[in-house]
Amino acid sequence: MTSHAARDADGSGMTSLRARERLVESLRANGIRDERVLEAMRSVPRHLFIDEALASRAYEDTALPIGRGQTISQPWVVARMTEALLEAGARGKVLEIGTGSGYQAAVLAALVDDVYSVERIDELQRAARRRFRALGLRNIHCRHDDGRIGWAEHAPYDGILVTAAASALDPELLRQLSPQGVLVAPVGEPGMQRLMRWSAKTGDWQPEVLGAVSFVPLLGGTA
Repeated sequence: MTSHAARDADGSGMTSLRARERLVESLRANGIRDERVLEAMRSVPRHLFIDEALASRAYEDTALPIGRGQTISQPWVVARMTEALLEAGARGKVLEIGTGSGYQAAVLAALVDDVYSVERIDELQRAARRRFRALGLRNIHCRHDDGRIGWAEHAPYDGILVTAAASALDPELLRQLSPQGVLVAPVGEPGMQRLMRWSAKTGDWQPEVLGAVSFVPLLGGTA
């Protein structure tokens, strides 16, 4: 017989369901308004995207390590970046730079038609692919490559989301957007990063500042 504690640890018990609901209420209280995003955050099993040893912290609103110096982003940041894309109309094809654990891509997959995700660290990309297959997420397409250059073969994109911070945006990414597309990315040096949004609505692709954030650096090359 499976114990109540074990069922809770693997995310199938009521404790996990309550924890997810508490997370959603925390996100709502901290300014996330789009109910579609909140439902995606409720439904995507974050505990499957982190090491089993950290599963008890899966639904805390905090970033957690996933190895290779990378993290799974704080749920509020995932929700806010997703909301920022949807607010500006990104619904169809979205490019994600930095697959990481795969959690952000899984949230996006619940809300847009197709997600194209690029990861420079092969080990992380392979683990994310396994998670997507296990969850039946067939609208996520992965590539092991230097994400700074995007994924031009499938451009133009309705939205581009960058999950690591560079000191400045690479213009090549803007060139891969559709005329009415939107790009959301953290920009700046550590301790001075801002979440930015570029869209045709702002005119001449001038960015909007969405708030202060803290991300791992966007690195080049592959590993």
